[in-house]
Amino acid sequence: MEDEDEEEEFTPRDDPFNSPKGRTFQIVGTLFRKDVKKPEFAVEAYTITAREELLQHLLECDVIIYNITENSQQIDEASWAASALHTEIENFWAPKMFILISTVMTWSQSKLLDPDDPDIPFTEEDYRRRKAHSNFKDHINAEKLIIKLGKTNKKKFTTYVVAAGLQYGVEEGILHPFFKAAWLGETPALEVYGDGTNIVPLIHVTDLAGVIQNIIDHKPRTHYLIGVDEAAHSLYEIIKCISKNLGTGKVERVPKENAFLSKMLTQADIEHLLVNLKMEAVFLKENFNIKWIAQAGLLESIAPVVKEYRQCRGLLPIKICVLGPTAVGKTTVSAKLCRHYKLHHIQIKEVITEAIARLEALSLITRNEEEEEEEEEEEEDIGDALEVLEAVKENMEQNAGRLDDQYVIKFMKEKLKSMPCQNQGYVLDGYPKTYEQAKELFNLGEDEIEEESGKAFHCDKTIIPDHVIFLDAPDEFLKHRVMNLPESVVAGTHYTQDRFLRSLMQFREINTEDETILNYFDELEIHPQHIDVSKDDDPKYSDTQKHIIQAIGEPHNYGLTPEELEEKERRAAEEHLAMEATAKADRERREAEEAAEKFARWEEWSKRMEEVKRQERELLEAQSIPLRNYLMKNVMPTLIQGLSECCKIRPEDPIDFLAEYLFKYNPQIEEDM
Repeated sequence: MEDEDEEEEFTPRDDPFNSPKGRTFQIVGTLFRKDVKKPEFAVEAYTITAREELLQHLLECDVIIYNITENSQQIDEASWAASALHTEIENFWAPKMFILISTVMTWSQSKLLDPDDPDIPFTEEDYRRRKAHSNFKDHINAEKLIIKLGKTNKKKFTTYVVAAGLQYGVEEGILHPFFKAAWLGETPALEVYGDGTNIVPLIHVTDLAGVIQNIIDHKPRTHYLIGVDEAAHSLYEIIKCISKNLGTGKVERVPKENAFLSKMLTQADIEHLLVNLKMEAVFLKENFNIKWIAQAGLLESIAPVVKEYRQCRGLLPIKICVLGPTAVGKTTVSAKLCRHYKLHHIQIKEVITEAIARLEALSLITRNEEEEEEEEEEEEDIGDALEVLEAVKENMEQNAGRLDDQYVIKFMKEKLKSMPCQNQGYVLDGYPKTYEQAKELFNLGEDEIEEESGKAFHCDKTIIPDHVIFLDAPDEFLKHRVMNLPESVVAGTHYTQDRFLRSLMQFREINTEDETILNYFDELEIHPQHIDVSKDDDPKYSDTQKHIIQAIGEPHNYGLTPEELEEKERRAAEEHLAMEATAKADRERREAEEAAEKFARWEEWSKRMEEVKRQERELLEAQSIPLRNYLMKNVMPTLIQGLSECCKIRPEDPIDFLAEYLFKYNPQIEEDM
């Protein structure tokens, strides 16, 4: 049920014909949500694709349970399963029991037993007079079918229907949206739909399991049972209780139509919340031996219910204390941890300012008695608030704007005990500073000390940190860090030179004594984690943050909301586009630089080629001058005469004639001769 089971099938390990009371069962079944892990108590979780396969599993079981309160799609399968088993009665190797967990919504339109006395509750004896809500006709038809099928052969096949109240507990079911809204604390008040006077039948899911177990054990003659607790809480009382014990304590009446604006509530959920039924489970009280978790109702059992809710949802608070010398970066690291774990950042100055503002606001309150009676608001005594406010102001005037430890510790303790810190947790930034401050802040008072196993536990476990981070660094590193801070950051803070050095010296002196703040946590076996931030190369301390997160573990919260997921995806897409644009710009820049470099090399190469060609021309010209002179002096005159003679004679082969002429009249040959 709490794991949204479609059905659970119970198979005994010993003789099936003996009474099931006192036996051990093997629990198998199917799950509505495929992403849900198999419960630890279940031997096997089936994944079934065909009804023939499902029927074979059902025939192996002695007790078959179908829950049709959480998923209307199960109504058809439950009806089919009971009918299919009924047709196989003659083949049963042992008696079988079929239990249908239905809803009180099949009673929601029933006429009052006595119009003159609307407080008379419905009981099991009135089940034939029940009239269902128009959207729950299929549920009542399934109930009638199951009862009918169990009447033909009671020795082999018995059937039961349990009209269960609105189920809560463990993960809280339909009430989960209200638990979640209260735990998150993002809204000033929880919404109550309508006037909130309607009576909503409830039952803790573990108590409902007790009802089922008793049916299996006792096989009662009554085959239709009502499964509700003894309370008759109104919707207003339920929501108010959740808000008071998990949230701000405030509720707000809104029109019923506003329920349809909730993304976490289905149509069936809304109809359950708006039902107005007074019911009494007479048969359970008179005949069953149930070890009740919340017999008196949600209001009386809210403390264990809230504890169970936090544990099952993994919403246990993470409480961190960050300590260290001045300017070591406590606030930087604390802020990073708060963002990562979604915790509340606790700083002395802000806590004092907030507390004084609250006291001043209380002193100005003018009460409206009629509204106070209607809402049942529990406010602090205004006289006490005025007295504390005057004492605080007087103390600050006497101490030049500073507060004594007694007031600081009072305000800090109130902050740590506030519902947001109790729900999500906190990061305590740089406080407490001394052993005595830690004792005053975290130790219980004399009237609060609990005795356990003969030993006294003096620390308040509701506010004591789970993790203590001690940041440290050499004095030279801290001085250098302060010197590099911008003037706008240093002005008006304890980072000015004189105040910083004095504060650092006081811190070192305090932490050389036997009773230091770290000794206090060591005595409680909360051993501080020491981190030398001077070894972190990143000025934003990213490595330090990773180291702390690795030691603390995963966040204990609901994770990202759909809006936050969308925003995260949007930022990721923007970062991806920005990276692509940057990469493209870098690529274009490199290509432009390469092109410019290539063009420059081409220009240089062209210039060099031109120079080489010029030098070659000059060299050729210089080398050709003697040859030209020789030709002009020795060859050209003879060649001109030969051409002239060739033109006169016009021989058949002018080339041979000219060659013979040049050879014959070569001036060099003539000189040799």
